[in-house]
This record gives sequence, structure tokens and C-alpha cells, in this order.
Amino acid sequence: MRLDFNSMQQITLENKSWQWATLLLLSLIWGTSFILMKKGLESYSHMQVAAFRIFFSFLFLLPLTIKHLNAIKRENLRSIIIVGFIGFAIPAVLFTKAQTRIDSSLAGMLNSLTPMFTLIVGLLIYRRSVKWVNVVGLLIGLLGALGLIWKGELDVLKGFNAFALFVVAATICYGINVNEVKFKLAGLSSVQITSLAFLFTGPIAGIYLLFSDLSPAAQTPNYFINLGYIAILALFSSVLAVLIFNHLIKHTTTLFAASVTYIIPFFAIIWGIADGEQISIIQFMWIGVILFGVHMVNK
Repeated sequence: MRLDFNSMQQITLENKSWQWATLLLLSLIWGTSFILMKKGLESYSHMQVAAFRIFFSFLFLLPLTIKHLNAIKRENLRSIIIVGFIGFAIPAVLFTKAQTRIDSSLAGMLNSLTPMFTLIVGLLIYRRSVKWVNVVGLLIGLLGALGLIWKGELDVLKGFNAFALFVVAATICYGINVNEVKFKLAGLSSVQITSLAFLFTGPIAGIYLLFSDLSPAAQTPNYFINLGYIAILALFSSVLAVLIFNHLIKHTTTLFAASVTYIIPFFAIIWGIADGEQISIIQFMWIGVILFGVHMVNK
């Protein structure tokens, strides 16, 4: 069976039900990203994990990139480069760097800042207006995400250091990316935006890997399997998820699309249950708070 990325264009995201289904699918895919990055870091440096992720994504998308080369114009070249570097390459490096020194709970909590920075960037740089009900929904969703991750345990904040700021910087990049796709690249499809963005970052990542010392990684157990985890990370959390996300941005508000980071912790809990962990009634309550907040964001 052949996967046709262009088939996404047939999904009518003007329908609220499709918007929610897409948001949940993205949350499911991105909910596994931290685990896959952690596996990759068992053998490779943070720069190598990020570079492999970018380069693999570039290779996966290369047929589409070649097909859509003629879509690059002088008026959209700057925005495509911004999406490639600020929207993906730089956050990929920042997240892997952060995960070398902070735990996944804190990384997940800080990742929930993405909708907030999407709002701030949209107001300050892109001069976009927003309804008060969307702002209230944004804050409610943030409260739910923090409550879900925190779970009443203060020790999640232990060991906080400057490395946490790498995640904050990544969420600022995401805020810029969402607004750039929404307001500057309206004339391109999600497939064109994603494939062309990797055209500028993929070769750079490949050159870095060419001159990178991979011998320390080869001395670690399961180094080849961990490379496979990075390839899965690239295919699903980068290529497929970014394609869907860019499509969602073009058919909804920037805040609704960015609110995917609020729901990611929910799927982290689902993976935890599958692994034998317990979930409390309080956590279900916070999940309800998140979904209510996202509903207000999308009003």
C-alpha cells in the first residue's frame, strides 16, 4: 500500500470534527517524540540525534521536494527558510540538548508554552487580533497541562537549570513558525511548505554528519537499533506530523493548532498505562480541563 501525502488535501478541515481528530492524531504522534529522542541519546550526541533526524526527514521528503521545486519564488523564499530553520532545525537541536540534562516531565511542561508564544508572537510581530475567549481558553489549557504533568509532586522541579531554557527557546521558535506558515505562506500547500523547508536544512545536517565522529556511538550497545529509533522519529514525528500540522494551521487558527502541545501529556499517560503505570481520577479531571480550554481556543 502506497502512502499518498497529497491525499491530505482532500480532508475538509473546515469541519470541526476533522479539526479535533487531526489535533488528537498529532498529539498521539508527538507524544512519542520524547521517548524516541531519549533512545537516540543513549548512543549518539544531542547534535548527532538532531542531525540524523533532520537528514532522514530530508531523505524521506526528497521525491516531494524535487516535485515542488518550481513552487519556490522570490517572495516566499525567506519564509520557507524561516520554517526550515526556526520551525524545525533549531528546535530539534534545542530539544535534544535540553534532554541531556532535564527530565521529560519538565520538558513536557515547558513545551506547553508553545500556544502562549504563538499568541505573543502573533500579536507583536504579525499584528494579528485575537478574541478574549481564545485567550481565556489558552490560559485554561495551560493550567490543565501543568496540572496533568505536575500531579502534586514538587520534586518535578528539582534540578532545574539553564538547560530548561533550551526548551523555552524552542517553543518561541515554534510560535514564530506557526505564524509564518499561517500568514506568510498561504499560497503554498502543506506538502510544498514541508518538503521545501527541508531542502535547506537537510544538506547541512548531512554535511555535519559526514564530518562527525560516530565511533563513540558505535561503542555503545544497541547503537544500530537506537539509530532506527531516530529514523522512526524523523518519519513520524517530523515528516508525517509536520505535514499534517502545516495542513491544520492553514485551516484553523494559530492558537488551535498550537494547542496540540496541551494534549500531548494525555497520550504520554496512555503510553504509561500500557507500560503498567496507574492513572488517577485527578488526572482525568485535568484532561477535561485541557479539552475545555482547547474548545474555547477554537470558538
